Amino acid sequence: TVQLITTLVQGLPVKSLRPFLHNGQEGTNDVAALLKPISEKIQEIQTFRERNRGSTMFNHLSAVSESIPALGWIAVSPKPGPYVKEMNDAATFYTNRVLKDYKHRYGPVASTASALSVLSLGPGLPPPPPPPPPPGPPLLFESEGIKEASSPSRSALFAQLNQGEAITKGLRHVTDEQKTYKNPNLRAHGGQSPSPTKSHTPGPKSPQPHPPKKHAPVLQLEGKKWRVEYQEDRSDLVISETELRQVAYIFKCGKSTLQIKGKINSIIIDNCKKFGLVFDNVVGIVEVINSKDIQMQVMGKVPTISINKTEGCHIYLSEDALDCEIVSAKSSEMNILIPQDGDYREFPVPEQFKTAWDGAKLITEPTEIMVSERPPKPLT
Repeated sequence: TVQLITTLVQGLPVKSLRPFLHNGQEGTNDVAALLKPISEKIQEIQTFRERNRGSTMFNHLSAVSESIPALGWIAVSPKPGPYVKEMNDAATFYTNRVLKDYKHRYGPVASTASALSVLSLGPGLPPPPPPPPPPGPPLLFESEGIKEASSPSRSALFAQLNQGEAITKGLRHVTDEQKTYKNPNLRAHGGQSPSPTKSHTPGPKSPQPHPPKKHAPVLQLEGKKWRVEYQEDRSDLVISETELRQVAYIFKCGKSTLQIKGKINSIIIDNCKKFGLVFDNVVGIVEVINSKDIQMQVMGKVPTISINKTEGCHIYLSEDALDCEIVSAKSSEMNILIPQDGDYREFPVPEQFKTAWDGAKLITEPTEIMVSERPPKPLT
């Protein structure tokens, strides 16, 4: 199978790309016609790989099949470098698997994978050079004869400073009638002589912060992802048509409740406040990150729930979800509610830990936390 796919690769009409290298895409009249032979060969190589999924050399075939589409870089604009690198990374994934599987077995097979990783695409097209920095302000040199002219006010100031003690001769004598602490009449009238100095004017006010931009709420399916974004004060959000390959991404929702029916792959709650989630079954993971005051109720099963950088999270587990694993980091006020005798019993997730040295290693264990006998009511 490797020899057959090698023959297919050798049959690629690579010479047809030379007009692009010399003239560029703008200098070529019919791009589609010139790319058609290469496109057909690429399709033939990918079809050959799909037909040999049961082959022991499937990873070898996949490395070639994933890298070959990079020959279509001609049709990518304006910069094909990232596209070529993406194809190279896809091929490297399979060559690494070959090196891992055949590390201690067939030497020629592993060396072939190494050659594929080097010769397939290389490191990709180099990124364009950064733009030159903007020119700085012109420098002023003494040779240009630019000198600061002394102002008359500055000369007068230095003349007064050079008088020494004689400078006090210009002060006016203040009589007792003009002194506030000796003349009660001045104090009764709030008497202070007007100051000859200039009154203080308040500085410019700091600019007021702009109000946060209000986004339109979103609840829609895009490909395999359910987007639930910017929902506020909604308690009737429902996703009923779900499939196993779909995921749900919930972003910046507040004071709302969402119900997801059926079985879904995974759920992510990001940057939400006072948000409630009810779901049936999740085959992957439910993740809560950068959120506050989250309530979650599991009606069916879920293998893992992850809580990161979250303040306040209540999780109601069902009888079928008692084997769920809770993974938390940098979070507080987390509580797991377990069904018991028709009601729920609350168990807080430890936030404080005690670490001690036993002579050989560090031993870390959570500190004891009181268990609440009156948990909050579930969402349903």
